[in-house]
Amino acid sequence: MTQKIFTIGALAKKAGVNIETIRFYQRRGLLVEPVKPFKGVRHYSERDVQRVRFIKQGQKVGFSLDEILELLSLEDGQHCQEAKEIALRKLTLIRERIESLRTMETALSDLVDNCANNTEAVSCPIILTLMKTSA
Repeated sequence: MTQKIFTIGALAKKAGVNIETIRFYQRRGLLVEPVKPFKGVRHYSERDVQRVRFIKQGQKVGFSLDEILELLSLEDGQHCQEAKEIALRKLTLIRERIESLRTMETALSDLVDNCANNTEAVSCPIILTLMKTSA
C-alpha cells in the first residue's frame, strides 16, 4: 500500500485549516516542515494531516498551543498519566474561569437591573457604579 502525499495546500484543505495555519504550526514546532527536494515541492503525509487535526481538536477543548505541544510529546500512547495531569490542570483552570465569569455575570446583571429600576433622569447606575469602583 502506497502512502498518500500532499502539498501544503492539500494538507491544509484535508485538515480543515489554511496554509498560514500550517506555517504557523511549523514555526511553533508543532509540525515538522519537510525537506524541500531540489527544484521540488515539500510533501506531507496522512500522519501530518492527523497531527494538524489533533492540534485543532486540542484547541477546541481549550488547550493552549504549548499544552498541545506537551501532549504531542506523549503521543506514543504510553503516557496516559502524564496526559491526564495536563488535562486536569486545564480542567481546573477552566472551572476557575467559569466561576469568575459567573461572578461577573451576577455583577453585570445587578447593574442592568439597577439601570432598569432607575427613576432618576440624570444619573445612570451603571456609570456611577463603575466610577465608584475604579477609584
